[in-house]
Amino acid sequence: MHFQLEGKDENSSARAGTITLGHGKVETPIFMPVGTVGTVKGVHQRELSEDINPDIILGNTYHLYLRPQIPILEKAGGLHKFMNWDRNILTDSGGYQVYSLSANRKIKEEGVKFKSHIDGSFHFFTPENVMEIQRSIGADIIMAFDECTPYPCDYDYAKRSMRMTHRWLDRCLDHLQKTPLKYEHEQAFFPIVQGSTYKDLRRQSAEYISNTDAFGNAIGGLSVGEPADEMYEMTAVVTEILPEEKPRYLMGVGTPINILENIALGIDMFDCVMPTRNGRNGMLFTAHGTINIKNKKWEDDFSAIDEMDITWVDTAYSKAYLRHLFTVNEMLGRQIATIHNLGFYLWLVREARKHILAGDFRSWKETMVKQMDKRL
Repeated sequence: MHFQLEGKDENSSARAGTITLGHGKVETPIFMPVGTVGTVKGVHQRELSEDINPDIILGNTYHLYLRPQIPILEKAGGLHKFMNWDRNILTDSGGYQVYSLSANRKIKEEGVKFKSHIDGSFHFFTPENVMEIQRSIGADIIMAFDECTPYPCDYDYAKRSMRMTHRWLDRCLDHLQKTPLKYEHEQAFFPIVQGSTYKDLRRQSAEYISNTDAFGNAIGGLSVGEPADEMYEMTAVVTEILPEEKPRYLMGVGTPINILENIALGIDMFDCVMPTRNGRNGMLFTAHGTINIKNKKWEDDFSAIDEMDITWVDTAYSKAYLRHLFTVNEMLGRQIATIHNLGFYLWLVREARKHILAGDFRSWKETMVKQMDKRL
């Protein structure tokens, strides 16, 4: 496993690099499609690999633990074999999902007791068993177990939560040393910076996790309802501290504009359900703005979905046809929209990489932000 920085933008903190993992290379900046339960929803693996073509996707420990359950994944030989995916996978530790179960979980020092959203059964996550679960899933990048604080969050709670996240991190690291790999590839470990929207807490947390000398570092607890300006401010505080020679992952972010602005602040990796979820609801992201394909204005528009023809979908289908599919509630419409959005997100980060290496990222980014900040 290795991370190589290949270029920096002179007018921002944007970087381009390559992460080498157990299932191949990942060129950064990168957007990771979310495959929560062993599938990127509505997308066949063939379309994922051939049309969208990401170097890495994301799975989720909480959901995979509940279904299909860990014994099934172990019998299959890990998540890669179970879902027939031969590229890299990152697993979230489940901390965010536990956070989202606010009415059905109890957090204490030992770990988190929670009620399954499926059948109401009770389960207990600890830093130790979350490491064991991620060993069994077999992802190429695994995350520390943390507590994600809500927004807004008072200072004292954010501070207590951050310190507990740090103690949990120490337990994760200790247990990883005792838990052997289950499959033939290595697993890279990322701790997570917390601290809500308080600069001093974010600095403390960034310094603490930097001292663990993990393979890479993540920033959590953002994109949970705070204004975008606060997200950018916290990201800037943290990236000033995180080591340059290690990849940086901003969890759960976000819109295309959020991604470009955070690339400019030195972030390398992103994930978000937005392109798939919004796509299923008829919201398309393009280089010229967002489209609600259900609107009547597209009824007789036979132009491509995005004038830039950046994915196979754009040249294959018109706006009018896609609107028709949504009107008649045809599953293919949701599938086409999902693949378009994912294709656009991957195109966007790859274009960002090209412009970082070419030395004109900042001016390109400013142009793109203005273009995309429109409702078409």
